[in-house]
Amino acid sequence: MDTSSYHNCYTYPDILVIPGKPELQAPRTDTVLNPALIIEVLSPSTAAYDRGDKFKAYRSLPSFQEYWLVDQYQMQIDQYCKTDDNTWLYRCYDLPESVLISPTLGLEIAIAVAYEDVEFEPGNKQES
Repeated sequence: MDTSSYHNCYTYPDILVIPGKPELQAPRTDTVLNPALIIEVLSPSTAAYDRGDKFKAYRSLPSFQEYWLVDQYQMQIDQYCKTDDNTWLYRCYDLPESVLISPTLGLEIAIAVAYEDVEFEPGNKQES
């Protein structure tokens, strides 16, 4: 797969985790080249882009290991983890008792804790 065109695609993730010191694309000061984990909070206007072209662009970064897509309308986190053979393993966490295991961060987080104090509006489930 030719990903060279995606190296010049500038995006601004909601959250990113960088191991060590940030590597920036010169001469810019707002473009990090070495994220290990990227987290996006889905919205109706960005969900398709976050799942598609944006994820494809992120995958062109060698340091990128893990991607979380957090739904804001229902309790659900989609997790993609890069395997040793450079394929991506998908997991969906959508039950309060689910525990997301992050190999990149070396931690476990209960989905109920991630959504603590979040009140979902009845009938406001969005397609993501």
